[in-house]
Amino acid sequence: MPWRPLMDPAPGAPRGHGGGEALLGELETLVQDVVRTSSWWERHGVDCAILALSLLSVPAGFLSLRSENVLVLALGIIILGVCHYTLTVKGSHLATHGALTQSKRWSRIWELFFVEVCSSFSAEYGKYGHVKMHHGYTNVLGLGDSSTWRLPCLNRYVYMFLAPLLIPVLTPLVAVERLRKVELRSAVRTLGLISLGLYAHYWLLLNVSGFRSPGSALLCMFTTRSLLAHPYLHINIFQHIGLPMFSRDKKPQRIHMMSLGVLNLPRLPVLEWAFGHSIVSCHVEHHLFPRLSDNMCLKHCDSGQVN
Repeated sequence: MPWRPLMDPAPGAPRGHGGGEALLGELETLVQDVVRTSSWWERHGVDCAILALSLLSVPAGFLSLRSENVLVLALGIIILGVCHYTLTVKGSHLATHGALTQSKRWSRIWELFFVEVCSSFSAEYGKYGHVKMHHGYTNVLGLGDSSTWRLPCLNRYVYMFLAPLLIPVLTPLVAVERLRKVELRSAVRTLGLISLGLYAHYWLLLNVSGFRSPGSALLCMFTTRSLLAHPYLHINIFQHIGLPMFSRDKKPQRIHMMSLGVLNLPRLPVLEWAFGHSIVSCHVEHHLFPRLSDNMCLKHCDSGQVN
């Protein structure tokens, strides 16, 4: 596998031979050695298989919704909900970081598919907000401090338990609002792919699942797309908010930023499957080496090499 840096250095970060930079460089070498000796299946195959299985499970979800049996109907909603979050969170996250494949062309194709068609969001703004800002300025006030998730106008109970339900509705609305900041060609493409994803979901519910009214189909769309919204929001909150924050002028070296400002959460199989190891239990490893796939992050996490 051709070598490429696994770290995204923070913009404006000091360079030199300090202890932090030397330690991070040594860690980079150790991790890269493991990546070189790992098979394609370990580097990309495991995560691609999970995403492929999710795509292949989607027809079963739509067909289950045809049943009049409440348990089968609930099973269909669960299948579609878990598959939706696996494709939109895990798939979009890996694609945005270019961790699904070494091919730049295919990385771009998967990024557009997972982010715009499946997630109803802008690929350009997603990469800018997550890769350039959040990863480049982790917990730096006013830049990568997870302020996107703060809504001080809401009380704690509304924010924690009701606001997550708005994520499926707000995501495409925010994406459309951001289109005024991108080139016309990109805006038209994004709007077209978002519309394609939403309409395809709606059409399948009417024509495959057999919903008889637009209202019931839209309600089902909302239900499946908000199934794991609560843990998704809560994970994004507790991984960073409440941990040390830094000013843009006095931020520490990157390895110290990651050690102090990022948290690994306990493992939970369903969330690890749907969101990916790098978002749940291997978040520190992911911030240090964001181009590693979920499976490779888990491999380093289990080996204790990054720790």
